Amino acid sequence: MMLFRCLWLCSVDLETMHLHYIATAKANALDKVESELLDFVSATTKASTFSQFMKDLAVPADIRVKAINEICAQAKFSDVTKNFLVLLADNGRLRHVDTIAKRFSDLTMAHRGEVKAVVTTVIIDPSILGGLVVEFGQKVFDMSIKTRARQMERFLRDPVNFDA
Repeated sequence: MMLFRCLWLCSVDLETMHLHYIATAKANALDKVESELLDFVSATTKASTFSQFMKDLAVPADIRVKAINEICAQAKFSDVTKNFLVLLADNGRLRHVDTIAKRFSDLTMAHRGEVKAVVTTVIIDPSILGGLVVEFGQKVFDMSIKTRARQMERFLRDPVNFDA
């Protein structure tokens, strides 16, 4: 029962985020709203009191909404961002804003044709000995000297068949 409740809550938040994404795309404001959401999340991680406020469901919805309206006005957020954050505050979903912002950012990157990649170099991980390892999505391109040396070692250890 608890797992079902968690999955339902997460799906509601993601559905809300998708609707927000569609509204933002129609308003032609994806980059601005993405930036504002990420700024909001960054600010919440720096202010522990506000972070606790967002997670506390005992705070009445009207107080949460008023606080978000004031924050959005001070930060000069767009109406699209303000309305979305007010919706989250009103529904008690502000505690999920970091996950929602990450998903929104992923959709925005996909819309721009960008792909998130992790690049490992010898400076980051000396064990690769040189070269680099690039990871994106489900793919890994390992062009490290360590991997090439292992491949060469396996090749040299394999018996040679001269009859073929």
